[in-house]
Amino acid sequence: MSSFLPLTIRFVHGGTMVVSSIADAKKALGGTWKDKDSPAYLKAARLVDDAANGICRPAIAFAAFKKAATDQGLLQPAEPSAALDMLDQLSSRNSKGPPR
Repeated sequence: MSSFLPLTIRFVHGGTMVVSSIADAKKALGGTWKDKDSPAYLKAARLVDDAANGICRPAIAFAAFKKAATDQGLLQPAEPSAALDMLDQLSSRNSKGPPR
């Protein structure tokens, strides 16, 4: 099973879901979206099904899912990772001189 960088989806009627696999994307497509008849949504649904059945590359299906979620304003911004926060702290300390 392919795994991708996690995306957080906020559905129209509330609730969120972290999507990091084709199985997650398939489940998320069943949630409440703004427009399940939009071309991007329909393409994502078809490609996610194809990927689940082994006839489409998962990366292509996941990209289509991400585009559909972005187009409908469901994709939540990613929060900075703990590693990035640590790097920021080190960087701000370096601007004041070396640690003692």
